[in-house]
Order: sequence, then C-alpha cells, then structure tokens
Amino acid sequence: MQLTVKGKQLDVGDALRSHVADSLNAIVGKYFNKPIEANVVLTREAHLFKADIQVHVGRGIVLQSASEATEPYPAFDTACEKLAKRLRRYKRRLRDHHSVEAPAQEAFPARYQILEAEKDEAHVESEEAAAEEAQPMVIAEMETTIATLAVSEAVMRMELADAPALMFRNGAHGRLNLVYRRADGNIGWVDPAEKAGA
Repeated sequence: MQLTVKGKQLDVGDALRSHVADSLNAIVGKYFNKPIEANVVLTREAHLFKADIQVHVGRGIVLQSASEATEPYPAFDTACEKLAKRLRRYKRRLRDHHSVEAPAQEAFPARYQILEAEKDEAHVESEEAAAEEAQPMVIAEMETTIATLAVSEAVMRMELADAPALMFRNGAHGRLNLVYRRADGNIGWVDPAEKAGA
C-alpha cells in the first residue's frame, strides 16, 4: 500500500510515521489483501491536533475517518478506531465483495461542483449587489463517476467514506437515487418515482 503521511503546521517524525504505517496496515490488512493507497494528514489547529485518514482500497470503496485530540498520537488512534469499527460492521460484506470477482459495475460520468456558502449579512447595499450575490460563486469543478449499486451497497459505501450523502444509480431499476444521513442519525433514502406515462 502506498502511504502518504503529511503534517500541516506539524513536523511528522519517523516514530509517528512508523506508528501510522503499522496501525493502518494492521486494521486495513484484516479486510483487504492489497489496498491501493492511504493518505493521512495530521494538522495542528491552535491547541488541538486533527487526524484525517483516507484509504482507497479499490473497486470504488474509499474509507475515511477523522478525529481531534490534544496530542497527535491520540488523534490518529481515535480516527483509526472509528475506521476499524466501521470495517467490523461491514466485514462479511467486504470479504464477500473482495473475494468474489464481481463483474464491473456500470458507472457514468458526472460533474461535481462546490459552491461558496451563503454569507450572513444584515443588509444589502444596492439592488445590483443583491442580484450579484444571488448567483452563488463556483469554488471548484471536478469530474466524478456515479456507480450503479444496490441500496445496501450504497449505504455501506457512504458509511465507510464517512460521507453525509451518496448519489448512485439503483441497479434494480436504473434511476438515480440518494442515501443520506439524517439529523436524527438514521439513514434516509430518496428514490424518485417514475413519471406516469413516460
């Protein structure tokens, strides 16, 4: 596995780098024979350290976890524990998914845009400024793919990636669907109805 360990406003020494490599190999190695790559970013923010882990294991499965603590080692260890907990939850499906050579799932390209968050201002100085602010500023545009999945597979991928939502093409009927984490902690599933007479 290709491992990248970076520090932002923090010098990552050999001991910490070795600890990261050993921990990730132990946790991810239980479920995947040949993970492709892992990126770990340790950031110092005021009096806290933040650890962000992202592991790409192939076949569109990305594992992500993050944690904060007062020291870099506990921040990383807590993020690893979160990752291990999610992997334990889905271990049978992950092993089945990895051991059986499944046919390639159809995916189609899509555009992914990040828009600037709306500013909270008490008043707008002129109508021109109001019209200009009505159009959100595009911060980034990226290409992505939308996979064809079963609903349970989409929920698994969303939880492993620690993502708030995941759009996918439902393998049962071919329409776009969305799974998302609700504010109450449950998972929501949006399955638009087919138009009548279409």
